Amino acid sequence: MAATSKRKASAASQAEEPALRKKGQRTKFPLTISRPELLIGGSDREFRHLVHSLLGFLSRHEQLRQGHGKAIGLAGIEYTTLISIAHLSVDGDVNVKTVADHLHLSGAFITSLAQRLLKMGLIHKRTDPGDRRRVTLTVSAKGHALLEKLAPVQRKANDEEFGCLSRHDLKYLINKVDQLIECSDRALALQAYLLSEGDR
Repeated sequence: MAATSKRKASAASQAEEPALRKKGQRTKFPLTISRPELLIGGSDREFRHLVHSLLGFLSRHEQLRQGHGKAIGLAGIEYTTLISIAHLSVDGDVNVKTVADHLHLSGAFITSLAQRLLKMGLIHKRTDPGDRRRVTLTVSAKGHALLEKLAPVQRKANDEEFGCLSRHDLKYLINKVDQLIECSDRALALQAYLLSEGDR
């Protein structure tokens, strides 16, 4: 008697399952974007392809960055901070805010990284005698030596990673990525607001 009831319940449950169980039918998921210019034939499939491909690229680029850092005894983010100070100093004095703005990171985080590089003797920190709040960061001889050591491998890896780009592609990507960062900042603020509204 109990077995018969179980079989009936199972049959009823199967009958109520969505049409996706039927052969040849696909599940319809909600759109992840609504901007018409990003929908192709009413579908967000191409947009999802873009997002997931970007994640794939960023994952590989992060592995390369970690490899560059490891080659000179640094973590990836430490290497990035060191080389940023080196390149930014070509255009003038570099401070924590200069690096933070360049890398789109917080000043507190860059301050922590700078302290680590300072302890390793890879950078110098100079305080302006006229305004002790102004601190200039420069790469030390030891830091320069590490970047020189890395450069041959770095050039070959970068040539390969970005070998598919033309000069036009490079300029276009620089502009688009800068725009995407600005859009992402707005999206983060909006997401935080929407989620906080949902918690009320």
